[in-house]
Amino acid sequence: MKFFSKKLGIDLGTANTLVYVPGKGVVLNEPSVVAVSESDNRILAVGLEAKTMIGRTPDNIVAYRPMKDGVIADYRVTEAMLRYYMEKAMGKWSMWKPEVMVSVPAGVTSTERRAVIEATMKAGARKAYVIREPILAAIGAGIPIHEARGHMVVDIGGGTTDVAVISLGGIVSSASVKCAGNRIDASIIDYIKKTFNLAIGDKTAEDIKIQVGSAVPVDEELSMMIKGRDFVSGLPRSTEIKTNEIVKAITKELREVIKAIKDVLQETPPELSADIIDQGIIMTGGSSMLRNLPELVFRRTGVKATLAKDPLFCVANGTGIALEHLDTYKRTIISK
Repeated sequence: MKFFSKKLGIDLGTANTLVYVPGKGVVLNEPSVVAVSESDNRILAVGLEAKTMIGRTPDNIVAYRPMKDGVIADYRVTEAMLRYYMEKAMGKWSMWKPEVMVSVPAGVTSTERRAVIEATMKAGARKAYVIREPILAAIGAGIPIHEARGHMVVDIGGGTTDVAVISLGGIVSSASVKCAGNRIDASIIDYIKKTFNLAIGDKTAEDIKIQVGSAVPVDEELSMMIKGRDFVSGLPRSTEIKTNEIVKAITKELREVIKAIKDVLQETPPELSADIIDQGIIMTGGSSMLRNLPELVFRRTGVKATLAKDPLFCVANGTGIALEHLDTYKRTIISK
């Protein structure tokens, strides 16, 4: 018999959704993308399969992301996506309805939070808990959040950047800005359009960011050939792009992230500020893996920043740890 866990942790992100099963770890990591056929409103593909379709679909099929800026933009599709992931993680014929813990950005409103809970319940959960991302990211990064010491976590995902100072298991001050990986990709698309008269898609922009992007200018630049459509002739064309051009393209977006970090630092009580100077800032989330980002944070704030281990999995691992010790974390989970 297959091992059925009655608990699941879900990191419901704008770009990726990760599912954690206690005892097994992260069992599923797929893009938060759904392909829908418009003629009969049927869901054709979810996750990896749907992501390959983005920007490549005929008229009657739409591949899109039902989560925008970390919150549910399309309720029905999100519910279908959650159901698909839960079935995939549990096994289709599982008799148990799981208890599910879902992550939400620090700045969600109560309406948005309720939407997440309802979608999870409808997708087949027995109970649904919602817990804020910075807390989960901190737990997943191995920070002892219940101590009377200040810890600062910066979680940069696809749709939102969450910055929080955590002490005694709760958030002391936080900020959530809708500027993260997707906005950085968009600024790269924009820059290439203005500079090279070349149209590229989201996926290419993301590849450029990962392969040659950097948060601060570098001496030894990386370069990459990019292919797209020429705006003037309308024909396919390729050109070369270098690291420092990308640095220039994404400066504005990164400035917003740094501003959020500074705002939270300014609101932090002095005792906790002292702790943060000692321990530094912990960076989690997929977009925090941008080259030299910790260096940029250090230059702008004067506080040492370090990348957590497996930044992409921090929130998902956090949901798992919180599920295994539900009683300890019950009071941090406000709503049910």
